[in-house]
Amino acid sequence: MASDSQLMRLGLFDARVPRYTSYPTAPHFSADVGADTFGDWIRAIPPGSRISVYMHVPFCRRLCWFCACRTQGTSTLEPVAAYVETLKAEIGLLAGALPDGVSLSRLHWGGGTPTLLAPQMIRDLALALKAMAPLASDAEFSVEIDPNEIDDARLDALAEAGMNRASIGVQDFDEGIQATIGRDQTYEVTKAAADAIRARGVTSLNADILYGLPDQTRERIAASVQKLLSLSPDRVALYGYAHVPWMARRQQMIPSDRLPRPEERLRLFDTARKLFLWDGYEEIGIDHFARPTDGLARAARAGTLRRNFQGYTDDTAEVLLGIGASAISYFPQGYAQNAPATAAHTRAIRDARFSVSRGHAFAGEDLMRRRMIEALMCDFRIDAAEMQDSFGVSPAQLDRLFREAVQRFPGFVELGPDGLSIPQEGRALTRMIASVFDAYGNSTAGHSSAV
Repeated sequence: MASDSQLMRLGLFDARVPRYTSYPTAPHFSADVGADTFGDWIRAIPPGSRISVYMHVPFCRRLCWFCACRTQGTSTLEPVAAYVETLKAEIGLLAGALPDGVSLSRLHWGGGTPTLLAPQMIRDLALALKAMAPLASDAEFSVEIDPNEIDDARLDALAEAGMNRASIGVQDFDEGIQATIGRDQTYEVTKAAADAIRARGVTSLNADILYGLPDQTRERIAASVQKLLSLSPDRVALYGYAHVPWMARRQQMIPSDRLPRPEERLRLFDTARKLFLWDGYEEIGIDHFARPTDGLARAARAGTLRRNFQGYTDDTAEVLLGIGASAISYFPQGYAQNAPATAAHTRAIRDARFSVSRGHAFAGEDLMRRRMIEALMCDFRIDAAEMQDSFGVSPAQLDRLFREAVQRFPGFVELGPDGLSIPQEGRALTRMIASVFDAYGNSTAGHSSAV
């Protein structure tokens, strides 16, 4: 790993840059893309296509202070039941617009807390989705599961619906840190949830853990990682905690003076990283780890790893439909985001129209730059021949773009006859290097720390 002084000189410890789960990033979406454009893009999907679906459930029984996701708290299931009816109506609208023969290669339920849904709600939504587009024979159906908000009845309903991958949020097992971030979740409860998931034949288990939390030390994160490893997840996301209290007001509950400094955040990441590697996990992109048999690891080795709004994926579908308030869809033509507020989304669906309120239609060099950024985030290299063949970019133009990155990050970017690459010692800078290829520029206000 590069020295602190080198990384400081390049601005790593002060920079705020996008996570690049899309390009252009969501702050650059505009109202130019609305419901009519969204409908046109759906109808342009070729008949018989395999597509992906993300369904957003924004409700939580409790609001964790660390979370910056678009969620809302509820003490009863009444608003959840009303929202489920809206989702079913939205799914019906989509079913009427989709071409014949479409099937789902990926289905993901996220939130919020999807496991807040009652068993019958789960069954109703699964049936509605199946009527819209059936799961392909090799499809992956994943659900985000809160170990504190799950029971046998809900797990049975999810298993019956076809769930074959589950994702558990861990964050940190240290009780003191949990109290500081408003997330009480014991190891015992987490293990019981993992065991119950596997008992129902769900063999693929994901887990999320955070570094950069208040009061987190290398010793504490090592203890949490070792507990997580005892659960033997197939895939782990090691995310950096993004402290953005100006965007997520609940984060004002977290004492900023107890957050680790950027230099220490890097040490926390490296401590966890080494433990995952020592336990046989393969490093995937900038913040994921997977067992060699996991689909993510196989995709990384094959060069087919991709990046979307859920992070790294082995899904190669050309279309991702977002269902629910604030959900974002992806098409070959661009991005489309539903109305963020649940009330506005519900009003649109009740009026039998899609709630898309903003997005972005690809133009100019968007697709080329999107692929360059994705390639760096996934493979740490940009293949010059791919860029020329896929986008018709000239060698001279590529050379200018590549040399700008080399000049900005001397010694941490390598330029060769085949293209541009980031060596191991420069990978902490990957998001910053990717930003060189971002033609839209980035206000630092809405983005997280680069480390």
